[in-house]
Amino acid sequence: MVPLWMWILLGAMGAALALEQLYVFQVRRESRKRDELFQIVTENAADMIALVDVKGHRLYNSPAYKRILGYSPEELSETSAFEQIHPDDRFRVLEAAREAKATGVGRKLEYRIRHKDGTWRVLESVAGTIRDGNGDVSKLVIVNRDVTERKRAEERAEHNSFHDLLTGLPNRQLFLDRLQHAVSRAQRDETRRFAVLFIDLDGFKSYNHTMGQGAGDQILVEMGRRLGACLREPDTLARPQEEAGRNALLSRMGGDEFTVLLEVVSDPSDAMRVAQRLLSGVTALFLVEGREVRTSASIGIALSGAAPERAEDLLQDAESAMRRAKALGGNRCEVFDEASHTQAVTRLKLESELREAHAGRQFRLLYQPIVQLEASEIMGFEALLRWQHPVQGLISPHKFLAAAEDAGLLISAGQWAIQEACRQLKAWELQFPAATTAGISVNVSARQLADDRFMQGVERTLWETGVAPQRLQLEVTEAAVAANPKVSESVIPQLKQLRVGVVLDDFGTSPCSLLALQQVPTDTLKIDRSLVSAMMADRGACETIELIILLAHKLKRKIIAEGIESARQRERLRELGCDYGQGHSISEPIDAKAAGEWLARQNPRPQANGARAR
Repeated sequence: MVPLWMWILLGAMGAALALEQLYVFQVRRESRKRDELFQIVTENAADMIALVDVKGHRLYNSPAYKRILGYSPEELSETSAFEQIHPDDRFRVLEAAREAKATGVGRKLEYRIRHKDGTWRVLESVAGTIRDGNGDVSKLVIVNRDVTERKRAEERAEHNSFHDLLTGLPNRQLFLDRLQHAVSRAQRDETRRFAVLFIDLDGFKSYNHTMGQGAGDQILVEMGRRLGACLREPDTLARPQEEAGRNALLSRMGGDEFTVLLEVVSDPSDAMRVAQRLLSGVTALFLVEGREVRTSASIGIALSGAAPERAEDLLQDAESAMRRAKALGGNRCEVFDEASHTQAVTRLKLESELREAHAGRQFRLLYQPIVQLEASEIMGFEALLRWQHPVQGLISPHKFLAAAEDAGLLISAGQWAIQEACRQLKAWELQFPAATTAGISVNVSARQLADDRFMQGVERTLWETGVAPQRLQLEVTEAAVAANPKVSESVIPQLKQLRVGVVLDDFGTSPCSLLALQQVPTDTLKIDRSLVSAMMADRGACETIELIILLAHKLKRKIIAEGIESARQRERLRELGCDYGQGHSISEPIDAKAAGEWLARQNPRPQANGARAR
């Protein structure tokens, strides 16, 4: 017979076994649930989830790997995870894996991994750890997110913030940064010298206006390529873009301008040789939209001194030298010096004063009579722009027009001159009804003629003032016609259609005078004052004037001689058949009141009640 205590022991053991079996069952069930949940999460996750051992062997790869990297789970299981990582990134990934194993905490990092097609994708990775029964890390759970497109967008944004979008060249910000580094290096090493080149394409705006902006962009891209091909590896070529809020110099940078930093030069001749090479590269003929294009450039050079200045100062010096090169005819290079520096400072001050003058309405018009040389009757007046400076008095446009152009005031000042001249002409018409044949002529610049709003401004002025279009003559120079084909092809025909007179100014001084006469449908030619001043002493000048007069009359165009300084010149011009003349021997430029007195003497006001004029 089995003792009672045995039955009790056996029952306890059975209960314990049953409990153990129940516990194991519950653990397995929870494990299955966790496995099912893990499978559901990993199978449907957008990110790639991998389970690897501490040696990098893949134990599990979620289906997202196939979608993102192109590999099937079988293909991935055949290779080590580290073999697909970019060689430059493997060390960082291995270090992160070792750190996770040692600390039990994974950290986020980015690395490149090879796609099945051979390209590289950028992954953002976070690792978690799984410990074994001894508490040691035995596996890593890695969650990878594909951030390739985000990284590309970030790289594009960073690149675009420092590069010109059109040419891909460094922009103003990057160029100035590199230039300032060159300044800093030169300050540490007194033997180190460098140079800055400022390049401006000659006549580029005419291509934009005649061929369109698309063609202009093609030219800029080609110029960037050619200039870059002429430089050494360490040098920097940039296309600075315009940026508001900077000083007058830097806010003008952009468009058809390029800058170059020559990192190492021994003497000025090194920079000059590079500049000459750049000029040769720019002037080579090429095709744009089926048309042959030949460009040239003006280059200014600024050399670092014993004590280099700020980057902006050197850039300003280079621009000043470029402007001198352009003033000397372009297609050349000039080196900056102290005299140019003083001139540049004066110029910037002048531009500032001009802005104040424009805002303060300090511009004035004077009027120089134009008379018939045969009968001495007045034909009209040429309106001449002057600056009524508060300290210096009346200033001639020859001293400020170039600065006004640089300051962006030339178009608005020129439009004001047309408006004021027409307003004054209408006032004279009301005061002297008999003087309805007198006209007014106004000089217009190449910049005005290139402005898309020019014709609209002329039409609006005529409508607002009520001046008959044929009483307004606009004077254009041969240089303006030659610089921009749009003038002869579009602007002047529109003026003729509007019945506004067109005068070809400075005629006879250019080798292209006859070509301009053929291309430009003008009403009147104005003989340049240089020929008139030389005619009494230079037989060739006198014969040239005679030929111009004969040619103009043959083409049924009027002739005006300007700059008549003596009675002998006036008489000789009359003998040669010149129609009209103006100059100091006839009258100095005068104000509106004195001009009215000229009209009054020629066109006396009718007397009331039939009284005769005395």
